[in-house]
Amino acid sequence: MRRIGFVGLGSMGLPMAKNLAQAGYEVLAWNRTPKEAEGLIRVESPREVARTGLVITMLADDAATEAVLPEILEGLPPGGLHIAMSTLGVPYSRALWERHRQAGKRYLAAPVFGRPEAAARGELRIVVAGAPADVEEARPLLKALGVEVYEVGEAPHLAHAVKLGGNFLIAGMLEALAEAYVLVEKNGVRREAFYEVVRGFFRSPVYEAYGRILLERRFSPPGFKLRLGLKDVRLIHQAADTTQTPLPLGHLLLDRFLEGVARGMGEEDWTALLSVVEGSAGIGGRR
Repeated sequence: MRRIGFVGLGSMGLPMAKNLAQAGYEVLAWNRTPKEAEGLIRVESPREVARTGLVITMLADDAATEAVLPEILEGLPPGGLHIAMSTLGVPYSRALWERHRQAGKRYLAAPVFGRPEAAARGELRIVVAGAPADVEEARPLLKALGVEVYEVGEAPHLAHAVKLGGNFLIAGMLEALAEAYVLVEKNGVRREAFYEVVRGFFRSPVYEAYGRILLERRFSPPGFKLRLGLKDVRLIHQAADTTQTPLPLGHLLLDRFLEGVARGMGEEDWTALLSVVEGSAGIGGRR
């Protein structure tokens, strides 16, 4: 049984760590706030987790990753592997690669697409980038977590660029679908009827799943918090700014998510973006 480490037992990290334990790994886990989980071995520090030689981080953002990084680099043995599965900024991911190299450690980026329920089922889509040998070493582990593994290059930050591009598409879809729901309703069409058209015509699991969440207004408990959506939109703009890439839609999304957080929706699911759209259309008072 191979021993591995896992840092971050949030709504995504906990089911992922449990799946690794069920796949036969001995998982040493650490979370900032102590959390018991059947099948996992809870330890006292990220440093202790990293001593396994292979550590996964699944944390909220760049800052949360940076907070544990010194202990991870200290705890990893020479040649140890750190797999970052969080959504991180492209510049930060590039810097992580260099810092691991200088410390004599290895770094692989493998951010995921999927909500907590997909994580629990082991049905994540994983984007991976790094040295081919590192990808091969991680492949059995990644297959225990997801149904698809997409390799996008040898520079780890490329995986985070792809992840941000995908999140940009999802956020744009949420905005468009929310606007469409409001449009058809204000023209006398039931949202349920419109959803059936969307589900049948677009035939996408993303449209089907998010369309249903919007229809049923399942904003709590959150699968992905709106404030984290704002964080990702800001990371998207960071990647765009550093490469002189205009994002007209991105500026609209930034305003929408910022308004949602300002109106107190930051801890709700990011599909609560619908409430922002409804408010701008003058129907928020009926919700």
